[in-house]
Amino acid sequence: MEAQEATAAIQADREYVLQTYAKPDFVIERGEGVYLYDTEGRRYLDFVAGIAVNALGYGDPDITRAITDQADKLIHLSNLYHSIPAGELARMLVEQTPGLDRVFFCNSGAEAIEGAIKFARRHARAHFGPEKTTIVAFDGSFHGRTMGAVAVTAREKYREPFMPVMPGVRFARYNDLESLREQMCTDVCAVLIEPVQGEGGLRSADPAFLQSARKLCDEFNALLIFDEIQSGVGRTGTLWAHEPSGVRPDLMTIAKPLAGGLPIGGILLTQNVADSIQAGDHGTTFGGNPLAAHVAATVFRKISDPAFLARVREVSSYLDESLADLQAEFPDTVLELRGCGLMRGIRIAGSAARVREIAQQQHVLIATAGDDVLRLVPPLIITSQHVDEAIEVLRKALS
Repeated sequence: MEAQEATAAIQADREYVLQTYAKPDFVIERGEGVYLYDTEGRRYLDFVAGIAVNALGYGDPDITRAITDQADKLIHLSNLYHSIPAGELARMLVEQTPGLDRVFFCNSGAEAIEGAIKFARRHARAHFGPEKTTIVAFDGSFHGRTMGAVAVTAREKYREPFMPVMPGVRFARYNDLESLREQMCTDVCAVLIEPVQGEGGLRSADPAFLQSARKLCDEFNALLIFDEIQSGVGRTGTLWAHEPSGVRPDLMTIAKPLAGGLPIGGILLTQNVADSIQAGDHGTTFGGNPLAAHVAATVFRKISDPAFLARVREVSSYLDESLADLQAEFPDTVLELRGCGLMRGIRIAGSAARVREIAQQQHVLIATAGDDVLRLVPPLIITSQHVDEAIEVLRKALS
């Protein structure tokens, strides 16, 4: 019966769903902890986590309770009225993010990027006139699939089929201060940086580069935007990936793990930027709805606990050591280790997709970031034993 159900589900997907993703020939039915189970009962160790979304894994009782409790009260309201969960979540985010004073809620990372672009241009117009509209982004960047987000995404395969995209974007080289300086001018309204690039191959921004970017933005009256959609909410062992640099942005986009798998996004911004936004300048129907906001508050409360973040750093250190051992064992294949915390990249000689497929056959799920980079973004609740399990499969896949 399970095989028939899987076959029917795959057939329905292929017949009725727009085919924008290549999916394997099995159907995931449920999850428990850091494992997923398909309809035939096979168990998979999950080092993808819904693309860095399921930070607390599967079946977390606090998330389940939060969903049930809020669903009994109110699921959707719209932003025409006040609700308790959105205000509570906004307070928590602001209190845990020094230098940022307000929050705009939306439904996804791409929407957060779109809103950040609008807010940056609105602020520049209000303070410096209509000619200050340029966004500077970086090579390797990925900020989403909507038209504004594609415009600030550097990789041509995401941009070229949809040209012309939004004008007013220039690209600098990541971690290259001189390249950024060359792109700065009085027409720049914002610089958009991922502290750790996701699709761009898990490259990490040097703290000195972020610090210099902050100075350049101040020099040219431009806003500094950090995209923490994938790297934020504990993924790197601190609440936000940019924290170790000591740099404070003017805006920050967040999304993926915030509501434990429910759609949510957000933009945190300074009061200075917020003062430029007037009622009616932007809006959302579903953003900050009571269900997503209440669940997000539950997730954020757990992950922002210092003890929880300490455990993330502890297992991250163990993963660092295990990856270093793997590189030492395969020096001609494992060319570079990237990223930090539980957002790691392994650049290899050869096809990352091939290694991913072999690992999948061994019931370990990993992702890729480009042709030659393996991406590991497991739930933040993994243990050293789960690391050992994944590394052993990677060892076989690289052999």
